[in-house]
Amino acid sequence: MNNLKIKGLSSKTAYEYKLKGKNNFLVKASSKTKKQIIMENVFTYFNFVFLFLSILLILVGSFRDLTFLPIIISNSLIGIFQELKAKKILDNLKMLNTPVCKVIRDDNIIEVPIEDLVLDDVVEFNSGDQICADAVIVDGKVSVNESLITGESDEVNKDKDDELLSGSFVVSGKCFARLTKVGADSYISKLTLQAKKENLKEQSEIIRSLNKIVVFAGIVIIPIGISLFYQSYFINGDSIRESVRSMVASVIGMIPEGLFLLSSVALAISAMRLAKKKVLLHDMKSIETLAKVDVLCVDKTGTITDGNMIVETLEVLDNNNIQDVFSLICDFVYYQNEDNSTMCALKNHFNKTSNKEVVDIVSFSSSFKYSAVNFVDGSYVLGAPDFILKSNSKYNDLVDEYINDGLRVLVFGKCSYNVTHGMALKDVHPIAFIILSNSIRDTAQKTFAYFYEQNVNIKVLSGDNPVTVSKIALKAGIHDADLYMDASLLKTKKEMKEAILKYNIFGRVTPEQKKIFVNLLQEDGHTVAMTGDGVNDVLALKDADCSIAMASGSKAACETAQMVLLESDFSKMPSVVLEGRKVVNNLERSGSLFLVKNIFSLLTSVLAIYFGVKYPLTPAQVSFVSMFTIGIPAFFLSQIPNENLIRGKFITNIISKAVPGGITDTIMLCSMSLFGIVFNIKFQDISTSSTILLSIVGLMVLYSISKPMNKYKWFIQGGCTLGILLSFIFFSDYFGISQNMSLPGILLCINFSIMTEAIFRYVTSIFNFIKKIVLKIKTIFLKKSES
Repeated sequence: MNNLKIKGLSSKTAYEYKLKGKNNFLVKASSKTKKQIIMENVFTYFNFVFLFLSILLILVGSFRDLTFLPIIISNSLIGIFQELKAKKILDNLKMLNTPVCKVIRDDNIIEVPIEDLVLDDVVEFNSGDQICADAVIVDGKVSVNESLITGESDEVNKDKDDELLSGSFVVSGKCFARLTKVGADSYISKLTLQAKKENLKEQSEIIRSLNKIVVFAGIVIIPIGISLFYQSYFINGDSIRESVRSMVASVIGMIPEGLFLLSSVALAISAMRLAKKKVLLHDMKSIETLAKVDVLCVDKTGTITDGNMIVETLEVLDNNNIQDVFSLICDFVYYQNEDNSTMCALKNHFNKTSNKEVVDIVSFSSSFKYSAVNFVDGSYVLGAPDFILKSNSKYNDLVDEYINDGLRVLVFGKCSYNVTHGMALKDVHPIAFIILSNSIRDTAQKTFAYFYEQNVNIKVLSGDNPVTVSKIALKAGIHDADLYMDASLLKTKKEMKEAILKYNIFGRVTPEQKKIFVNLLQEDGHTVAMTGDGVNDVLALKDADCSIAMASGSKAACETAQMVLLESDFSKMPSVVLEGRKVVNNLERSGSLFLVKNIFSLLTSVLAIYFGVKYPLTPAQVSFVSMFTIGIPAFFLSQIPNENLIRGKFITNIISKAVPGGITDTIMLCSMSLFGIVFNIKFQDISTSSTILLSIVGLMVLYSISKPMNKYKWFIQGGCTLGILLSFIFFSDYFGISQNMSLPGILLCINFSIMTEAIFRYVTSIFNFIKKIVLKIKTIFLKKSES
């Protein structure tokens, strides 16, 4: 029942408001609809290009060259199927994790989904809750952080009649507030709409890189296609049928049609796999980012430990009566909100109250590390020894004894004055020590050992005593955990930067310091992931490259994070990292296969136009080579586990792997065409020889990017080679491959085939040498600019 006698809405009124559209349907980045998925996979720019090319080939009667059409249709269907499958699983998972809040309806406090809130609803907000709509406090008082919407990180005290902005979150306290603006009218929704306009900035590096490649290809195919047709038909005097075939072959070679599909499907499947492991993604780019992480910042509670604290003992000081102290603490914790694991443990242990009369309550805040209750007959505080005892050295040895055992110590003391929120305490008389402990997760050592093997550095950022944090981190197997730093001693950013680069264990860290530590690591060139479950983690979660929240933690942390572990199981992290690395590494490997064809087609087309020669391939032959050296192996390679840390930029990595193969293809085919003209070899022989050479180079590139080889990769290599040989024998007519080549054509093909391996090797060596020179020059300029 509503003991505070605050009047909320009736269920009938709330339903009527909802029908009128006065509900809190928030503007947010929801998943794509089924219609959007189908439209985005069917009505693409390149699909229109392929449709146009197909019509041209049909008009000139070159039906055999339509071999690319089934592949394009299959690509679209696969993309639609996989994205719809991923959407179903993700939507089901999101329904299970729909945020709810407490609201007064029909004089009862009930939980409803945030979207079912309506105007004038009275909502209960506790520490850790995110304000879901604009509201005015009608009872109680809270300390809120508005940094997510204003940029200011200071806590703001809110009392009766004060306004709460949606998007801010409650740091401490409890209140009831009446909603004044909901849905699209709320402050956070207006900000969200503005953020959607800047959505391009939030795209992953992979998608941004692919967009650049797609835009470039989409622009260049038009003038090159027109130029090739003009040259072939009007200058060389070829038939319109041959001119169209030549033009289509060059254009489809330059289109990276499978690359974008492979990437979008790979990311969708990855999100689906993670969903099955009860890992919810709020942001798809977090998969890619997590794969590149080299520093992981974690909190002690909920990550290293299981988050369930217990009271070990009550150490009464100065001959105070234990029963009186126990009763006093019971009254103290009764008036505090059960909004963190420490207070939950205290309420479970000190569970008897005499209902002493209260003047004022100060809820715990991670900024000043204590809570307080002002009773009619005196004021009492509960907090960390560093903040309560201060210079009182009388109890240092006793405190150190507990801390060295990895236990947490809280001091319960009496003040001679009323305590207010954020007050600097002085002259507190300690009455008792409350000793707490929480157990280390069974999987902690194994999890941290994995990250150490993967060269991911662990930084523990905790609000607890640094010695306690160090002892627990040592038990969890975190490296260099015996070296720790008290963050309260760090006053300047310079001191913080030196400390965060030197130490792995930090105690007495404030929420603002967590954020600064993340920023300083990023400035030093690190990719930083942050895990957290409390309101004190929100600022750092927002600024981290990848943020992971525990579902059992605060609503604010879960809403801020890009990724939520729904079972709050930190041991899932290695599998999440592996998934990210698998996706990005395999996309880089497969992407370079696609770009070999695009680079070769572009260079060969430009040279064909410049020298006035016929493009040496037909559309069917391009489709044939693409199928066995790009499409099929790219799909199978994308399924191989790959634990390597991601380095460098995606677009640079795939281009650098593709350039040697593309240049080798260009050199071999252009040379073949030149020799064919000189020795008067018919075009059909040159075209077949070019297909053979492309296949050989494609298999060499496949072998090069697949290293180191294993049984699975040898199976892919052997299967593609066998597929090429069988197609040459049984499907030669279908792919426009001649089986009756002239003797000069055969000899020319054999000579160039023998030369191919050497050319590829030399081109690769020269390219790698040039890369090293460019890298050295960049490093020199970077050092000069820094100095």
